[in-house]
Amino acid sequence: MKILTIATACLLDEEGRLLTVRKRGTQHFMLPGGKIEAGERPLDAVARELAEEIGLTLDESDLHPLGQFEARAANEPDHWVKADVFVSHVNRGSAILAQAEIDTLLWIAPHAPQEALLAPLLRERILPALSQWLGGATG
Repeated sequence: MKILTIATACLLDEEGRLLTVRKRGTQHFMLPGGKIEAGERPLDAVARELAEEIGLTLDESDLHPLGQFEARAANEPDHWVKADVFVSHVNRGSAILAQAEIDTLLWIAPHAPQEALLAPLLRERILPALSQWLGGATG
């Protein structure tokens, strides 16, 4: 089984909603982000991917590590993803647009039951960790 090494970001708005994206030609919603290039730090990779996919530029200090997680890949058979995941808050003034390979943006409530088809990594690993992180961050 092949492992894809990626970096992604949990972007939360003022209402606590989480930004998910669906890439063109796929069904699953996932976090914005992508593959880490050779010699690239995960933090640099996620910043690059956010700029490419949704036009968002964040300062390195705005991205806080959530952890590293693994799950089966949503869109590539016989692959697993190993993701470095970061958290950041964005405001409504941020111009976030679907671009590059992103087809759809969807803001979801991380604590609510999900109607959208979520990637296994997001559904099984990241949402539980994010809920725990948010509980600690707000309490």
